[in-house]
Amino acid sequence: MFTLAGEPGTLAGALLAGAREAVATIDLRTHAGAHPRVGAVDVAPVVHLGDADRGAACAEALVLAHRLGNELDLPVYLYGALAGGRTRAHLRRRLAALADVAPDYGPRRPHPTAGAVLVAARPPLIAFNVELGGSVTPGQARTIAARIREGGARGLPGVRALGLALPSAGVVQVSTNIEDHRITTPAEVVAAVGRHAEVAGAELVGLAPAAAFADFPASVPLRGLRTIEDALGR
Repeated sequence: MFTLAGEPGTLAGALLAGAREAVATIDLRTHAGAHPRVGAVDVAPVVHLGDADRGAACAEALVLAHRLGNELDLPVYLYGALAGGRTRAHLRRRLAALADVAPDYGPRRPHPTAGAVLVAARPPLIAFNVELGGSVTPGQARTIAARIREGGARGLPGVRALGLALPSAGVVQVSTNIEDHRITTPAEVVAAVGRHAEVAGAELVGLAPAAAFADFPASVPLRGLRTIEDALGR
């Protein structure tokens, strides 16, 4: 995961440059991985930190989507507020099932080596993984994920979750996206997972608002904690 910060009018070009390098160097035909993905770039959101910046983020995301489609020949699918609330999960399921979903920008067929890309303008999202202890199997992790995700038996609002095994690291985890930490915090995700299995640790992928981890339990080892405020130097 890469995070770029910049003024309106600068981010689309910077993101395009990174996407161009990814398309040139990543070949999904020879790639293996546990996490669902639709392309080499996969997801390119423009994040607004406050309501006052929402309009600028939407404009930047639409410019980015247009350029990814026209200049890199990637099918671009909008999600979130730019697409009437359509979710990434919905798009991933449709595309994985080879459903005929027309892209919002770019060619209709996936790029032969780089697939497609999902673009949005959204508030900060927290990519947060909970590592399971004991002898939990990948199947049990998937069951736990189904229970704690939004819509599950004891689902947490705004939480997307998958059960994954990472053989190279010897880890079984519940991998989550927390869409709004003001509604559900990482601490609440840990507690929900802990009702079903031993929690060995947790991992933050990318950046998160500092407030999201204000109530995080000190007893749970946490890797990768870095806040948006630290990264921006304020």
